[in-house]
Amino acid sequence: MENLISLVNKIQRACTALGDHGEATALPTLWDALPSIAVVGGQSSGKSSVLESVVGKDFLPRGSGIVTRRPLVLQLQKIDEGSREYAEFLHLPRKRFTDFGDVRKEIQDETDRETGRTRQISSVPIHLSIYSPNVVNLTLIDLPGLTKVAVEGQPDSIVQDIENMVRSYIEKPNCIILAITPANQDLATSDAIKISREVDPTGERTIGVLTKIDLMDKGTDAVEMLEGRAYRLKYPWIGVVNRSQADINKNVDMIAARRREREYFSNTPEYKHLAHRMGSEHLAKMLSKHLEAVIKSKIPGIQSLINKTISELETELSRLGKPIAVDDGGKLYAIMEICRTFDQIFKEHLDGVRPGGDQIYNVFDNQLPAALKRLQFDKQLSMENIRKLITEADGYQPHLIAPEQGYRRLIESSLTSIRGPAEAAVDAVHSLLKDLVHKAISQTLELKQYPGLRVEVTNAASDSLERMREESKKSTLQLVDMECGYLTVDYFRRLPQDVDKGGNPTHSIFDRYNDSYLRRIGSTVLSYVNMVCATLRHSIPKSIVYCQVREAKRSLLDHFFVEIGKYESKRLSSMLNEDPAIMERRSALAKRLELYRSAQAEIDSAAWSK
Repeated sequence: MENLISLVNKIQRACTALGDHGEATALPTLWDALPSIAVVGGQSSGKSSVLESVVGKDFLPRGSGIVTRRPLVLQLQKIDEGSREYAEFLHLPRKRFTDFGDVRKEIQDETDRETGRTRQISSVPIHLSIYSPNVVNLTLIDLPGLTKVAVEGQPDSIVQDIENMVRSYIEKPNCIILAITPANQDLATSDAIKISREVDPTGERTIGVLTKIDLMDKGTDAVEMLEGRAYRLKYPWIGVVNRSQADINKNVDMIAARRREREYFSNTPEYKHLAHRMGSEHLAKMLSKHLEAVIKSKIPGIQSLINKTISELETELSRLGKPIAVDDGGKLYAIMEICRTFDQIFKEHLDGVRPGGDQIYNVFDNQLPAALKRLQFDKQLSMENIRKLITEADGYQPHLIAPEQGYRRLIESSLTSIRGPAEAAVDAVHSLLKDLVHKAISQTLELKQYPGLRVEVTNAASDSLERMREESKKSTLQLVDMECGYLTVDYFRRLPQDVDKGGNPTHSIFDRYNDSYLRRIGSTVLSYVNMVCATLRHSIPKSIVYCQVREAKRSLLDHFFVEIGKYESKRLSSMLNEDPAIMERRSALAKRLELYRSAQAEIDSAAWSK
């Protein structure tokens, strides 16, 4: 099984390469979930010397004041014995450094590229991987040294800026704090202990390291601190003896320095009983074992985060839609598929799967009947109007039995007024269909992705609905016109019965135009008109559904499909002209999803092998 720390290192490098380290994303990051070790200490506390002792190489910039001005994410990877050691920077992915003096120079140069040749700091980390047979698998984050006073060339806020940067790392619950404290300094004034205690009051995440033990005043020692009596942490304090500045100037190598360190603890009476857990070599091995143990304990949480993030990434990618096809055939196919998706959503609104289609029935069940009831037939059938139309229909010769032409004129003039409610019903359904089209367009995610296609589909659907409205209006008004053009014969055959019931056809013209006679005519016409209204109340919806609703379901975009087959490549491309920001976002999410799926497989494999 791949070493857990190596696996985490690999995942962290991939996260960093994709920018997946919590700085520019709303989604939870895998980087933050993976345990790491942050090295914290005040300026001149010996942080750099500790790191170099752990690595066994001189590779960090040195000097007075703030030397570490950017976080350095240091990943140590153990390789086979006999292999040549080398270093790689994430910002120079294909360049291997075998001279660690060049590594020091690149750290300095990369820091200056970000901050300029000033004493400013930056929270943008430098990522360095060192491959060597002489290291343990380990990840360390070297943070700028805490300071109490801004020096010349530094802003007054630098003290707080550095503290905030350090806190942003060590506040994370998965961060192990390596607190570097000089033994020749009062523990109560230790910057590392002070800030560690604030974020980890129980000391469960803090590992204390005492430096400069060999530089303590004569007659004093660090036994109380190393035994945990001065300040107790969950894990034992570790003492180290770093190279002196004179050793560094003389280029004393790390092998000799480690040997001298072992001899110091073994031969110094005060520390002899602690020698087995003192020194840089022990520190490196202990940190590696501890980090691996923490990673193992965190695997369930890491798996949960990975699964949750994969689901969120898949949802986001689905929302953004598929990438654009390159060839014309692919573009045409993509357009057709998007249009079919839109068409299906539109049909679902009509069929009740989605809301909105019920409003069409409301037009037929409420709006149309109410409009028919509001028709003022009483004006058409007032005594004056009946007398006027009957008289005009008789012409120079009065009717003999029943004023047939008068009836026809009265009925036709009344029925003509039904055209208004019929047209209004057609327009109301047209408006509702347009609303459903806009809803379906807004619910078709792919149309949000391609504004040009959205405009084309909207226009095509609107044009189709307009043609359907005109056809529906024509057919619906024909129903009304048919009722006007041919009256029901059976209805008129009832009229002569008035004679059999005692009517006298020989009455004078003046008797025939009396109020009683005219009221009877008005009542008969109103009865017939109401019968026709009842019929049209059912036939008008049928016409509208057949010409508009059914046709919209069947062929809303048929004309558009015929037309796009004739479009040139440039026109097709313009329809699929996607926002570059969306394309970039999709590409980044796809890479991130690939990373998380790979991490999921590797973490799951590691979990099964535990």
